Amino acid sequence: MKLEEKLQLLRKQNGLSQEQLADRLGIARQTVSKWETGQAVPELNGLILLSDLYGVTIDRIVKEDEACNLSLNPGTDLTINKIVSFLIRAKQNTYAGKAQEIKPSRPQSHDFYYEEETYTYYDTYLGGEKFAGEEAVWDHTAPIWSMNYAGRVIGEPFNGDFLKEALRHVPAKTPFRGPEIYTRGAYRYHSRVNGDFIWFQGYEEIFYEEERIYECYYHGGAL
Repeated sequence: MKLEEKLQLLRKQNGLSQEQLADRLGIARQTVSKWETGQAVPELNGLILLSDLYGVTIDRIVKEDEACNLSLNPGTDLTINKIVSFLIRAKQNTYAGKAQEIKPSRPQSHDFYYEEETYTYYDTYLGGEKFAGEEAVWDHTAPIWSMNYAGRVIGEPFNGDFLKEALRHVPAKTPFRGPEIYTRGAYRYHSRVNGDFIWFQGYEEIFYEEERIYECYYHGGAL
């Protein structure tokens, strides 16, 4: 496999667009495009950055006789799908699932915990009507994904049970908060996201009839 083919495949397997990769490396998107079309070759510093980002040795990137069945960080699509599946179950079985809180990790914090096989999930937040928190996933003892969020109730009649109901419908395509739209009676939940599992930013809100009564910002990605 040629170098330009490997570079393109590695980027796609890690769920990155050319623009996202360029931002990570601090270079122009056009440079990434030239690498992947064979018009240019990464210099040594670029190869070092790519090696660190993908968790692949420089030799395996540049040698044309090396197969591109590479072990990636955070992983191949299959690995990412496994993490996403775990994350969805973790969310559905903690806060959104009305699970019992575990011992607070900080003064007056609300904490939830879930585990399966080698994966563990923690969700911890502070506050009530105004709140801020973090969700994170570990594989063994290595943190692999995290999301921070902050929100507030801004109107009546806010319904926490409706929020949890919406969050239980977390979609696999954007496994961060709830679905793009979820409704029950006069309540309507809406979430919009930019980015993907590797790097994302989002905003969710709840309306009662036509009045916005709740909002929350969130962002995060793979570690």
